[in-house]
Parts: sequence; structure tokens; C-alpha cells
Amino acid sequence: MALALLAMLAVFCYPLCMATIVIRNLDEKVKRKLQVRAALNGRSMEAEARATLANLPEESSDDEALAVKTRCENFNIATAIHRRFAGLGADDIPIPPRTFSNRPLPKFDE
Repeated sequence: MALALLAMLAVFCYPLCMATIVIRNLDEKVKRKLQVRAALNGRSMEAEARATLANLPEESSDDEALAVKTRCENFNIATAIHRRFAGLGADDIPIPPRTFSNRPLPKFDE
């Protein structure tokens, strides 16, 4: 009787649990591609891996791979950083004028 109750509990709880996976010996290039795709999509590497695994097509499409490759080739890190911080108002911060010192330059000949 107790075993049947445990089995029923396991059946009902199974859909509520999340699986965890560890990927060992992942090629550094694959990791870097995952980091870039995550940055392009504005999410963490873990979230990107989850989304990628959840949306795997039945058969891999060459068009899809080409679209991802094109997005990565057109990626500009400076533009991505600017977009990330654009809403914080950093463009409104006044830049103070440069001041020059009258201190003599150091000599390294000695």
C-alpha cells in the first residue's frame, strides 16, 4: 500500500520537477558561440542553452544555421554595449575639461 502511494506521488510530482544536466569537455568554440548567442538575445548562457534545447527542430535546417552565422558576423560589441546602457542617461553626464599638470615628466635614464 505504501509503495503504491509513493508511486502515485512520484507520477504526480514528476512533471513539476526540473532536470539538471552537466556538459563536460565542451569545446571552447561551442561555449563561445553560446555566449555570443546569449548576448545577442539578451539572456544568460544557461537561459540560451535552455531555449536552444527546447526549440530543437526535428531536422537541422541549413537556412537556420546560416541566419545564426550571419547574425554573429554582423555582431558589434560596441553597439551592443551602447544599446545595453542607453536607457541609463549616460549621454547627459557632462564631461569635465582636461587640466594639465605643471609637474615635470619622470626620467627613466638613471
